[in-house]
Amino acid sequence: MNKIRKGDDVVVVTGKDKGKRGVVLSRIDAERLVVEGVNRVKKHVKPNPMKGQQGGILEKEMPINISNVALFNAATQKADRVGVKTLDDGRKVRVFKSSGEVIEA
Repeated sequence: MNKIRKGDDVVVVTGKDKGKRGVVLSRIDAERLVVEGVNRVKKHVKPNPMKGQQGGILEKEMPINISNVALFNAATQKADRVGVKTLDDGRKVRVFKSSGEVIEA
């Protein structure tokens, strides 16, 4: 089960963007994800009239390692670790490690 999913609100805990919050836009693979407003780089793009693409300098988000982010806990207003718990009916749910409270998907 993925502990961090697309659409989750996360906080960067290490690196040049430490402390920034953002929403997970996509998961690249098991260990990399793209977070809105985090790890932004300038990319120089050549114009391509065949595709209707204009040239210039674009700013885009690049992938960040999943170990560098933690899920944002709205109750405590801090970053929190995530665990997996099996309920009595057999469903697996994500829970915050600090409080044990279930994370709504």
